[in-house]
Amino acid sequence: MITSSHLSDRKYVISIFFILVVIIYICRLFYLQIIDEKYKLDARNNTFRIKTEYALRGYIYDRNGRLLVQNALSYDLLVTPKMVKDCDTMALCEILQITKKEFIKKMRKACQAPNSPRKESIFEKQLSNKTYAILQEKLYRFKGFDVQSRTVRKYPRPIAAHLLGYVGEVNKDKVAQDPYYVEGDYIGKSGIERSYETELRGKKGKHIVMVDVHNKTKGSFMNGLYDTAAIPGKPLFSSIDIELQEYGEKLLRGKKGAIVAIEPSTGEILCLISSPSYDPNLLVGGRERSRNFSRLFYDSINVPLFNRALQAMYPPGSTFKLIDALIAQKDGLIDRSTVFPCHGGYPPMGGKPKCHPHASADLPGSIATSCNSYYSYVFCKIVDQKNFPNFVDGYNHWRDAVKSFGPGTKLGTDLPFDKPGNVPSVEYYNKIFGKNRWRSNTIVSLGIGQAELTLVPLQMANVVASIANKGFYYTPHCIKGVGIEKTLDPKFKEKHYTYVQGETYYQNVHDGMQKCFDAGTATASRIPGIVACGKTGTAENPHGKDHAVFLAFAPRDKPQIAMVCFIENAGFGGTWSAPIVSLMIEKYLTGKITRPEMEKRMMEADLINGKNLLGKSHH
Repeated sequence: MITSSHLSDRKYVISIFFILVVIIYICRLFYLQIIDEKYKLDARNNTFRIKTEYALRGYIYDRNGRLLVQNALSYDLLVTPKMVKDCDTMALCEILQITKKEFIKKMRKACQAPNSPRKESIFEKQLSNKTYAILQEKLYRFKGFDVQSRTVRKYPRPIAAHLLGYVGEVNKDKVAQDPYYVEGDYIGKSGIERSYETELRGKKGKHIVMVDVHNKTKGSFMNGLYDTAAIPGKPLFSSIDIELQEYGEKLLRGKKGAIVAIEPSTGEILCLISSPSYDPNLLVGGRERSRNFSRLFYDSINVPLFNRALQAMYPPGSTFKLIDALIAQKDGLIDRSTVFPCHGGYPPMGGKPKCHPHASADLPGSIATSCNSYYSYVFCKIVDQKNFPNFVDGYNHWRDAVKSFGPGTKLGTDLPFDKPGNVPSVEYYNKIFGKNRWRSNTIVSLGIGQAELTLVPLQMANVVASIANKGFYYTPHCIKGVGIEKTLDPKFKEKHYTYVQGETYYQNVHDGMQKCFDAGTATASRIPGIVACGKTGTAENPHGKDHAVFLAFAPRDKPQIAMVCFIENAGFGGTWSAPIVSLMIEKYLTGKITRPEMEKRMMEADLINGKNLLGKSHH
């Protein structure tokens, strides 16, 4: 039986409970309405705007401190659909030079996810200065619309488009993955802009402002108490020499191909050129950018957006013989005085691969004359070594030794979208010919840089740097310092050693490469006053005329530059690629050109359209 005492106690407990609930509600309401300005801000959202303050994107400099990329001021027109009332649509369309149909389409997009009728989003991006001036004067007539300032990229010189990359609107997938971005933000799409996006983009800030009924700004909320400042992106100090880059682009104009130059002692990329190219300023702006991008993208003849320096996988041709010469020496199969018969082609295979007539030569001489027969013998000797129990073991040994110089792997550079090239595997040839149904002579063309062997120009430039360094290389990179403190990723300071170690092996190859300039296939491109080492190549092309290849480094003692030039469908390397490399080395090392006739011939030649094609030369 419940007593009156128990009932009285329960009544007090219930009363206290209700009193506590009321007190909590009162305190919470007091906090929300009086103390917490954040909720007050939400309640009065119709008189406040949160403006994003975009960070200045980091500048990019060349190796000598000259500007490669800077910023220019731009403006976007924003809209909050829910607040658009009594808008003079026709007047706004006239200012923006758009149709009413386009206006409706843009408004519909502003209301759809990830946008929202209550959320501010971009209505028209990157207004011209003229449009912005007119709009700013009449903005009070367009309630729900506002303007925000931001920066776009500007290129003082119209060069290095493939190296620098471009900036574009972030896609939906990236917005979903990374909370930093919202629709309408810009992001690096290629080149340095993509690789160093995090460093370049900085950090966005926000600015809360009060507006009146006419959508005019009346000042900062709470004197900027809740504002955050944008943090500019870090400057990048590249390894590129702007003068060498520009000069190389002029020489390669009218030709399809690529040039890559590296400083051997550091792995720093001095220039990276892909041709045909384009002015990077074309991919800046609003509507103009879209039109220009479409024009470049659909140019199927020149394919200017294709980065041949990193993505075009070419047969290296006779330039590859240098690697075979080094491997065979290291394995004790040949030495400086070794001579093989030629007779205009590789004798055991009935004169195939073919070779131009020349006297038998020793190792340096075989490099200078680029003897195909010599390196067919060398390749077979490496693969058929008796100390390997099976033929495929010998092939894998050759393949691994080749890959130690960089071919067949991604080098790990700081540029995106590089391809690994191809050094064919045993599995590949088993699939093509059948297991145990192929031998060294079956694939002997690999020894002269043909068949399925392919390298991208960056890899071949790295091979030259390795040879110049006599057995090691640094991962090629185009940024030598990030931020004012100029930090560098430790991986770019790490030495990578090739399979071949030994001063004598490299001296013999260097002798042959020097002889290539002095009395071999590149004598016409000899550089006055500079002892350089080079190698010509003609890469067979089943789809048309052969590709011209040339690689070199200079000076021979303490090399400062190692480079390669590929020109598609240009024939022999000594005719076109060697002169271009020769001119660029002279320009880089001396700052001048002493052979204006050669320079004129290279600059005026339009090999794409078949103009100024001159006579043949040795390969």
